[in-house]
Amino acid sequence: MVLTLSSQNVIQYLQDAGLCSSEDGTANESELPDGSKNFNLLVNRVGNSKLLVKQERQQNPAETPHEFFNEWLFHQLLQQFPVIGNISAIASLVVHFDEDNSILVRNYLSDYQELGDFYHKSDIFPQEIAQAIGTTLAALHRATFNRREYRDFMATAPQGQFRYHFYNPAQGIESITPEIFGRIPSAALKFYTLCQRYESLESAIADLAYEWNPCCLTHNDLNLTNILVHSRWQQLDNCLVRLIDWEACSWGDPAFDLGSIIASYLQIWLSSLVVDSSLTLEESLHLAVIPLEILQPSILALIRSYLDAFPMILEYRRDFILRVVQFAGLALIHQIQDKIKCRKDFDDSDIYVLQVAKNLLTMPEKGVLTVFGISAAEILPPVVKVEKVTQPEREKQLVRLYYEKTRLRGC
Repeated sequence: MVLTLSSQNVIQYLQDAGLCSSEDGTANESELPDGSKNFNLLVNRVGNSKLLVKQERQQNPAETPHEFFNEWLFHQLLQQFPVIGNISAIASLVVHFDEDNSILVRNYLSDYQELGDFYHKSDIFPQEIAQAIGTTLAALHRATFNRREYRDFMATAPQGQFRYHFYNPAQGIESITPEIFGRIPSAALKFYTLCQRYESLESAIADLAYEWNPCCLTHNDLNLTNILVHSRWQQLDNCLVRLIDWEACSWGDPAFDLGSIIASYLQIWLSSLVVDSSLTLEESLHLAVIPLEILQPSILALIRSYLDAFPMILEYRRDFILRVVQFAGLALIHQIQDKIKCRKDFDDSDIYVLQVAKNLLTMPEKGVLTVFGISAAEILPPVVKVEKVTQPEREKQLVRLYYEKTRLRGC
């Protein structure tokens, strides 16, 4: 029988696991966003240290959840391979994993706060923080790049399970079927209608999926809530940031990680738009409370620090910057889908976000200028000699042989 944690029994559970004593203090249920499927408890221990206790809730009684297994697997990976285990910004915080009860316990970093909260409260976007993120991510990708031992380790499956392949995040928009009407409100159907109207959007997502080539260890859920910044970041030379919540990590495409972070920066801009029926998209974008020009120095510092630390990626993918921009557009679409799923809502502001996402996916060269404010050639490190950054010529994907239109549907 699966143990269900609560604030009444969590202390006893931790004592039985040898993680706290009878002198340790209280457990407080953390504030969770609407629609969160996990149960989080914050436990205060003697000496001002804290533990975050997380438990997966079963959505289907017939299935056993395995979301936390990846985080535990990542923890073991860092122990076995010191090359990446010594990267302080990704050091594991996990101290206990109970697979039978789907419980994960990790240290809570009281001196850090979520980067999204930091930006919201301070209203500043220091380039030093973005540089630290880019350098950290590049160190992870570079150390694991095309290394079979890391790939094989991440292929480990939970007991009694199999992993046939790694997850490809470039998924298409699901078709409108009778079943979908029971899951989302009629207002949100407009999202699917608009997506199906843009054949170029479907084709761009299909291209990303067709060309997806996993080559290193990736986080796969890098947004501003999964990046922590130290409260004294201005006085520190290192450990400015920490990357947390590795539940989705796997062998993947490094451009997806960078695109996901950039999408979170773009969302700061897009969420501050002035939306009115009398305004065009361009007018609304220019009237944003937080202009994109304020964010661009940090976004540029992010990708430049990444490329400075991992220039070899440009030899592997000459169109790497374009793919990063396209994945940023895809991440914006994923954000809309998550909002529809959790809040059952789709409004005019989401239409603007969808339009921006479409432009990034279908016109990545122009998207580079939009996102960074400069061309791809100007972004490249001086030591990297690339005559022209363009998408490589390729044969059309095989999807076109089977379908009238290039479509990639479903998950």
